[in-house]
Amino acid sequence: MKQVARNTLALTLGVSLLGSTAFAAFTPLNLDRVHSKVGFTAATVLFDVDGQFKEFTVNIEGDPSKPETVKVEANVDVASIDTGNTKRDDHLRSPEFFDAAKHPKIRFTSINVKSNGGELVVKGNLTMHGRTKLVSIPFKVAKGKNGAGVDTTTYKGKLTVDRNEYGIGTDSVAAKISLEDEVEIKLLIVTFQ
Repeated sequence: MKQVARNTLALTLGVSLLGSTAFAAFTPLNLDRVHSKVGFTAATVLFDVDGQFKEFTVNIEGDPSKPETVKVEANVDVASIDTGNTKRDDHLRSPEFFDAAKHPKIRFTSINVKSNGGELVVKGNLTMHGRTKLVSIPFKVAKGKNGAGVDTTTYKGKLTVDRNEYGIGTDSVAAKISLEDEVEIKLLIVTFQ
C-alpha cells in the first residue's frame, strides 16, 4: 500500500512539474508571419536589387534562455522570390540561377546556438541549389510586447554569401557581366509563444 501511495505521489508530482512554467519554454515558438521576413540584396555594377522570399517556414525549439538547447530549422520556397520585377523573378527561378524546378527549397538546419555578448550566433548547414555550406549567422535579439500586448521576441540577422559557392548564376552571361558575387541575406524572425 505504501508503494502504491509513493508511486501515485511521484506520478502526481511528475504531472505537476511537466505542466509547470519550467517546461513551458521548451514548447516550439510560433512564427509571426506578418512581421517576419527573409530578404536579400544583390548588387550589380549600376544598382542594388532588393528582394525577398514570400513563402518560408521557421521552426525554433528549445529554451531561448539556454541557447545550447535551441534547434532551428528553416525552409524557403525558391519559387516565392520577389524583386518587384516579374521578368527578373522568372529569370531568377530559371536554371541559370536558382533552378526552382530542380531545387525548390533553400534549407537551413542548425548544429549549435551560442550566446556571444548581446547576440545569438546560430551555426548550421545552409543548402541552396543542391550545395551545402556551413555558415554562422549572428542575430540581435529584442524582447517586448507587440501592439496587441503579446510577448514577442525578434531575431534580426544578416549573412553574406558568395553566390558562386552555391552555383547560382555562374552560367548566366548577364550575371558575369554585371552581378557582384556577394549577396547579403537579411533575416527578421519574429516569434511569440
